[in-house]
Amino acid sequence: MTSTTESTATESTSTTAGAREHARAQAGAITDSMPVVPATAWPHPPADVPADRLTWAESVPGGRYTAIALARGTRIRLTDRDGTGCASLMLWRADAPWERLNTVDTVKVPWQAYLGTGHPLLSDQGRVLATVVADTSGHHDALCGASTLAGNVARYGAGAPESDTPAGRELLLLAGLKHGLGERDLPHTVSFFHGVRVSDDGALVSTGTAGAGATVDLVLHLPVVLAVAVADHPLDPSAEYHAGTVELLAWSAPDDLDALVQDGFPGVGQDLEYRRAVANSEAAHRALTPIA
Repeated sequence: MTSTTESTATESTSTTAGAREHARAQAGAITDSMPVVPATAWPHPPADVPADRLTWAESVPGGRYTAIALARGTRIRLTDRDGTGCASLMLWRADAPWERLNTVDTVKVPWQAYLGTGHPLLSDQGRVLATVVADTSGHHDALCGASTLAGNVARYGAGAPESDTPAGRELLLLAGLKHGLGERDLPHTVSFFHGVRVSDDGALVSTGTAGAGATVDLVLHLPVVLAVAVADHPLDPSAEYHAGTVELLAWSAPDDLDALVQDGFPGVGQDLEYRRAVANSEAAHRALTPIA
């Protein structure tokens, strides 16, 4: 049986003029699955970031993804709104997309398998694509990668993007396609907000999340295409698919990048391996920057 509201909506959009008016009436509405344009209109900017500095603002609910191109010197903040978010993240160089995140080097170069503050995200060319500059979560993973179609089919009965239990890798494949990238361009990824540790016997063990409101900040060393898929972690112990919303904010922060380039980051950022990778990123940037 059709409700009065549904019937009225159908009647109002049954003509071109009605459909136009209905569509225009949605202007200004904000849902939990959309970017806000312009980003400066984001309704609840963080206390430490003036709204007029935001260059991107979006909420990505569980089972969805986003893919955006961002400039060098951009600072990104991911927030686990519900405490059940798992953000599988991929980076490609925007000006050379064959160069991309390499999780092997990301854990090898800083001699640390567990992501946290000061950790660089390395490309397959030995350059820093981004550095983690703040982290209130401490629950991340560079070992398991995103959930897969086969894994989700075995666990939930479905894993396709259009299903109720989409796999992270399938969502990231769609994200890459939006920028002309295919399956061969999607290697192993990192995940934020769901932790994994290696036990004494070598098994990978879920450590869960830090709860609602946890954040991670990254600073970009090179222009990138950023893809984020929000889907349950492959080791999530929940029997039900319950990935929560992840908020993504970005703003221009050249001073933060300058500080990393000049002084490194306390701890891991002072290591020779990190300094070399940063120097490699700066060399690539200078090679493409016109002489004034």
